[in-house]
Amino acid sequence: MLDYFYKFATGTFKSGMNSEQVSGVFNNLMASPVEMIIWLAIIVVFGFFVCSRGLQKGIEKVSKVMMVALLALIIILAINSMMLSNAGEGLSFYLVPDFGKVKDVGLGKVITSAMSQAFFTLGLGIASMEIFGSYMNKDRTLYGEAVQICALDTFVAIVAGLIIFPACFSFGVQPDQGPALIFVTLPNVFVNMTGGRIWGTLFFLFMTFASFSTVIAVFENLVAFLTDTFGMSRTKASIINGIIMFFACLPCIFGFNIWSDFNILGKGVLDLEDFVVSNLLLPIGAMVYLLFCTTKFGWGFDNYFEECNTGKGLKLSRVLKPYLKYALPVLIVIVFVQGFIG
Repeated sequence: MLDYFYKFATGTFKSGMNSEQVSGVFNNLMASPVEMIIWLAIIVVFGFFVCSRGLQKGIEKVSKVMMVALLALIIILAINSMMLSNAGEGLSFYLVPDFGKVKDVGLGKVITSAMSQAFFTLGLGIASMEIFGSYMNKDRTLYGEAVQICALDTFVAIVAGLIIFPACFSFGVQPDQGPALIFVTLPNVFVNMTGGRIWGTLFFLFMTFASFSTVIAVFENLVAFLTDTFGMSRTKASIINGIIMFFACLPCIFGFNIWSDFNILGKGVLDLEDFVVSNLLLPIGAMVYLLFCTTKFGWGFDNYFEECNTGKGLKLSRVLKPYLKYALPVLIVIVFVQGFIG
């Protein structure tokens, strides 16, 4: 994301480039471990630097500016996309349900896929969200803040679709190309629209902000583990984790080039890592948290209920107790099993 923001801002992507030239930029990036390592180092250093500054001076200060800019950018980009020709066709594709396709895929698969996406986008099973919840004071209820976070996350996701799909249909681009949609297809759209360099720069700045917010959450979890468990300073914990994270990310980079022949059960390095995180760590971690909060073997539901409702804001109803204790664990198991079937 950061690399593409830089390339649009500096003019690597030029107006009138053909599809082969745009694809070539992406292919050259994937084939260059050195270039990707440079961007990796920048993100790791800056991310852990923010965490090393602490909550208020680092994470909170950067996140507030970044989130306000993110919201402003996505609204500007969405308005621009919806003003393109054939935007209505893209909006129809995006917002009007196609029950025929739901029937073909299977309603159960659609629901579990949506649940899997919720696990991933909120980082529920790997403590990305929980670590920030642990820093909250008692003024606001956990339940109320959780509802606001889910609403804001959904809003950003919906508006992101308002950016992408109208642009795709306006320029005759297939909207179902996965990662290639972001790094090949959309740059093709930007270089062929009026002011495309500006819109491309803004779009990948938005994507950088969105991605970096997740990076900070993951990094803060690692830093907090060392500071809480071993009493390290934030600076020392950030340096140690930064070194480990840098080297741990190298296999993913090499999987696109020098280790491109690596294959386990038909999966390359990135696909294997994605499977482990999305299909194992997230649902299993979420189940551990859920059972800890709702059963007598952990915190217990009454203690969890009291903690959720401390402060001002929306309150968790006891009516949800059967759902949290009995229904939700079953749903998590279904998501877990569906991940292996898929």
